[in-house]
Amino acid sequence: MAATTTTAASISAGAGAAGGGGGAEDRVLATAQQIVKSLNTPKEVREDMMLIFSSFDNRLSNIRTVMTDQNDALTARLEAVETVIHRWDGGNDSSRHSSSSSAVDEIISLLEDLSSENKPDMVDRADSALQIAMSQLEDEFRRILIRNTVPLDAERLYGSMRRVSLSFADGDVVEDFENFGLVAASADGDGSGSGRSRRLFHERGGSIGCDLWVDLINPTAVEDLKEIAERMIRAGYEKECVQVYSTVRRDALDECLVILGVEKLSIEEVQKIDWKSMDEKMKKWIQAVKITVRVLLAGEKKLCDEIFSGSEPSKEVCFNETTKSCVMQLLNFGEAVAIGRRSSEKLFRILDMYDALANVLQSLEVMVTDYFVCNESKGVLEALGDAARGTFVEFESNVRNETSKRPTTNGEVHPMIRYVMNYMKLIVDYAATLNSLMENDELDGNDDCSEEMSPLAKRMLRLITCLQSNLEEKSKLYEDGGLQNVFLMNNIYYVVQKVKDSELGKLLGDDWVRKRRGQIRQYATGYLRASWSKVLSALRDESMSGGSSGSPSYGQRSNSSSSSASKMALKERFRGFNTSFEELYRLQTAWKVPDPQLREELRISISEKVIPAYRAFYGRNKGQIEGGRHAGKYIKYTPDDLESYLPDLFEGTQLVIHPRRKSS
Repeated sequence: MAATTTTAASISAGAGAAGGGGGAEDRVLATAQQIVKSLNTPKEVREDMMLIFSSFDNRLSNIRTVMTDQNDALTARLEAVETVIHRWDGGNDSSRHSSSSSAVDEIISLLEDLSSENKPDMVDRADSALQIAMSQLEDEFRRILIRNTVPLDAERLYGSMRRVSLSFADGDVVEDFENFGLVAASADGDGSGSGRSRRLFHERGGSIGCDLWVDLINPTAVEDLKEIAERMIRAGYEKECVQVYSTVRRDALDECLVILGVEKLSIEEVQKIDWKSMDEKMKKWIQAVKITVRVLLAGEKKLCDEIFSGSEPSKEVCFNETTKSCVMQLLNFGEAVAIGRRSSEKLFRILDMYDALANVLQSLEVMVTDYFVCNESKGVLEALGDAARGTFVEFESNVRNETSKRPTTNGEVHPMIRYVMNYMKLIVDYAATLNSLMENDELDGNDDCSEEMSPLAKRMLRLITCLQSNLEEKSKLYEDGGLQNVFLMNNIYYVVQKVKDSELGKLLGDDWVRKRRGQIRQYATGYLRASWSKVLSALRDESMSGGSSGSPSYGQRSNSSSSSASKMALKERFRGFNTSFEELYRLQTAWKVPDPQLREELRISISEKVIPAYRAFYGRNKGQIEGGRHAGKYIKYTPDDLESYLPDLFEGTQLVIHPRRKSS
């Protein structure tokens, strides 16, 4: 009571000092009223205080009337707000938004004023009005969000993406191999032979420019949404506001994934999809990941920050809840692919998926603070990396164990070699990714390996070594030794050209290329020995005498046989040469050396080895037969005739020598 008395006395003194007049009286009443309110005491105590105040100064006798008038004013304010709130169901958007904003502001202010009053009935009415207002504000918030959502223009996004296409420069057409698990996933080729053929082609997903942006919500609606969010948060309805926003925007983002071609599929459903369909879904997934993170999530983050600018916790929770569903849908598909059956054809698409996710992961982790989502993202990325590495190992195994027993009919490049080398050319484009995935792999030693080689270079070297071993085994399918060497020469030459004319050359080095060129020369020598030794043996003089010491000579008479050689024996030598040459011509016109340069080099080697020997033999011995009966039966070809036949070799079309062709 002492404190009260002191306060009252000070008021009385202040009132006296202020002097008379209506203005002074109003100030005194206002001061007394404020003191009573600020003490926040029960109603009975306040009434006692007002009696005490009035006993000190008759100017305070009107305080009861003032307090009663204030109660009436609070009641009037409440009734006015209730009337506005109950009228919200009518009117257009702009009028409803204007009235709702004013009403919510008023009800919040009224509740703040009532907080110091002991008026539970009025507080309950105000709370009830606020709940109705918040429910209607939620509906308005939802309605504005839905009506102003901008549909995703996928065509515009795809058109702005920079695409990178990889294909095989020489337009190779390859056959499918059962143990490689290949299917017709690319455009059909026009290759000949049995089995399906197709032109190998691979298109990498496009990249998105940093300046690409889309409006997710009509910009004119953002300010209204922000105002509603601020009022709901101020009224204590932050959770409800966030829930409405995240529900509407989550559905909108899910619809964006549908537009981008990403379906909701379980792991079991993904495992049952055929490769052609799967390849399309993987391509769409790659594009969707880039667009979702770089465009949709970035836009959603900006939108959350604008609308919930007054509440940091709301920004974070709202963004995480809004985006979690679409991010997890993408991750679930990535996981399903990663744990699926491994086959060679999937490698490049899996690497594309790995790169796409790796390139956006940092941005994703900056925006998304949900630990579970971030952890899942890193887990799926690791799983895709393991899948890519495992698929590469599977490919190596396929090369090593490819055991088809169907040789090419004419010794040309084996379809497996075309496929593997073109596959390897594409692999090099992913060198950075594969080097990072393989950096901890341990490999068996290889004579051509060096410490400076990258992990991928070592794997490629081992792969080509496996390829060569496989080729050597396949060459044994040919009974003709000459054709074995032509087959090996064709295939190794093809490998060298592919390496030399691509990034593989930088990977494997010049020394590797030089060694393989040496092998090609060895195969050419082996071919000449296997194919032409019998032809040349008819031209050696020891073929008449049964052999002699020293090196053989072509067309020179030895002391032991020149004088006694009979014309009949000479005729048989010519006949033997003709028969061998014609048989060889018949066979080797059907053989094929596809590369023009290699084909010409081989013909030159034949010409240099055979034509001089025949020319010497022909020059020394033709005089003994010409002029005799049926001379043309034995001397069927001049040296120039022989040379004119050589361009027919290795063209892949079997020919038979017709009656004697005179050289011009």
